[in-house]
Amino acid sequence: MSRIGKKPVSIPKGVTVTAEGNVLKVKGPKGELQKNVHPNMSIQIVDDEVKVTRKDDLKENKALHGLTRALIQNMVKGVSESYKKTLDIVGVGYKAELKGKNLLINLGYSHPIFFVPPDEIKLESPSPTQIIISGNDKELVGLVAAKIRSFRKPEPYKGKGIKYSDEHIVRKAGKTASK
Repeated sequence: MSRIGKKPVSIPKGVTVTAEGNVLKVKGPKGELQKNVHPNMSIQIVDDEVKVTRKDDLKENKALHGLTRALIQNMVKGVSESYKKTLDIVGVGYKAELKGKNLLINLGYSHPIFFVPPDEIKLESPSPTQIIISGNDKELVGLVAAKIRSFRKPEPYKGKGIKYSDEHIVRKAGKTASK
């Protein structure tokens, strides 16, 4: 048995979970999410808990068991609390600003980058060097954060670029002058 897979997912107040065939729908105060569940996994909703079971002990099904439970947990947490990632922009002249719902980023290239986020994602820019990405789908929030970070990854010499706020950049020593 998967240690994570056999734990039940508790459903907080204000959140409803419904399973129709292979489609799991989770609705809460922050929004609604739905996900297709692998046909080898079965889901039972009992009282305020969701339990995931697998049909057999094949290696693939063992892996899917914990994954499915974790995805359901992330959905329940997302519709009740929401997810947030913060990006910091480091570098002289590097900045970001919101234009309506879209993001305009200057990163030292010959052109500014105009980023249009998905509808489910909310972007904020409290200062020109900080971007906050929030939404109720953990996977989508992480994907958008990774996409924005990929425009200019932090470099190891001065640390210039876009980094996660909790990320530590390992610095390299620069060139040393000869005698």
